[in-house]
Amino acid sequence: MRTTLTISDAILQDAKKRARQRGQTLGAFVEDAVCRELAKSPSEAGAVHLPTVPGTGLAPGIDPSSSRQLWDLLDEEASPPCSS
Repeated sequence: MRTTLTISDAILQDAKKRARQRGQTLGAFVEDAVCRELAKSPSEAGAVHLPTVPGTGLAPGIDPSSSRQLWDLLDEEASPPCSS
C-alpha cells in the first residue's frame, strides 16, 4: 500500500542512510521500524499522557483532520522531536 508521511528532513536523511547501510529500500526500512514498534507491549512502549488546556476549542476554519493544515499553523520551530 502506498501512503504519505510527514517527517522531518533530518529523520528522513538518517532513515535513508540506515536503509542503505542495511541494503534495504527506504520503504522496507520504515516498515521494519514500524513493525518493531508495534510488536512492543503497551507497557514497554510507555504510557502517553496527553495534556489538556481550558479553552473554547479550535479557531474557526481549522480542520483537525488535516494534518497538513495543522502543521502549517505551527511555527517552524515546533516540528516534532526525534526520539532516536
